[in-house]
Amino acid sequence: MTKTIKPAKALQAAKETLRQEGRAVLRAADTLDAAFEKAIGIMLRCKGRAVLSGIGKSGLIGRKIASTLASTGTPSIFLNPVDCLHGDLGMLANNDIILALSYSGETEELSRLVELLKKDGRTVIAMTGRPHSRLAELADVTINAAVDREACPYNITPTTSTTVMLALGDALAITLMRLKSFTDRDFARLHPGGSLGKLLTMRVRAIMHTGKNNPVVKESATVQDALLVMTGTRLGAASVINKSGKLTGFFTDGDLRRHLQKQGHQLLQQPVCRVMTKNPLSLNPDMLASEAARVFSARNIDNAPVVDAKGRPAGILDERDLLGIIPLADKDE
Repeated sequence: MTKTIKPAKALQAAKETLRQEGRAVLRAADTLDAAFEKAIGIMLRCKGRAVLSGIGKSGLIGRKIASTLASTGTPSIFLNPVDCLHGDLGMLANNDIILALSYSGETEELSRLVELLKKDGRTVIAMTGRPHSRLAELADVTINAAVDREACPYNITPTTSTTVMLALGDALAITLMRLKSFTDRDFARLHPGGSLGKLLTMRVRAIMHTGKNNPVVKESATVQDALLVMTGTRLGAASVINKSGKLTGFFTDGDLRRHLQKQGHQLLQQPVCRVMTKNPLSLNPDMLASEAARVFSARNIDNAPVVDAKGRPAGILDERDLLGIIPLADKDE
């Protein structure tokens, strides 16, 4: 029979689980030592792939680490130790190194696999919570993933230990990424599809509003005229041009609110050129969407005009155009 738990106690239990795992990750950061540096050196010099291996929960963590390594510039695959003992050893190349994961360090199949690999002259990095285990003794270098206890109230279910393993794997991947000077363009090359690829490869011209959807008014237009154009496109801003068609200003909802406080309804009949933002920030159509996103974030703006080589407004970009492809909104890749 399911025991009824009050919502407040359930929330308290959840918070304590997160805090306990968070504390364990911070302790892991404080206890990183020369072994981690040695492991980084081995992986940095590796001419082949990093081959992750583990069973059970450690195996699941290994799969994720392998995926993270591969997507950040370190060729990597995951192999199941049991499958390796039944033929999949043939998938290993001569220059591959092994990263073996087991919290206890006593997993029979993994230890047998590592013994075979060591006899074959392979380099093995172990990640375990027991630095004196069989796996640790077999490995060339051991990354200590020890935790005080699991978040499980019975100290049984792998929770805190797998979180720390995963965090250490991320630390390996990101450290290697930095040392290899792996750039966002490299990342885009490995992520051509989905939201990440779009953000890192798509140009502003592909997502900006153009034609009838690009709100543009002349300097002689009134604020009321500008509002009608802005309302028609629902973008909250309009580019202002001179007689030559070149951008001279940008009028936004923010400008409207600021001047309304001073002039009231009389503002509506004012020429928009008197209240617009002069010499506004503008974007280039060939700018990467990722660069535009950084500009929007740094300047804390909602939209910006996009101008061509002659300084004419070719379009307008709104932050909502970026939201659909920004990685923060979708990290499933």
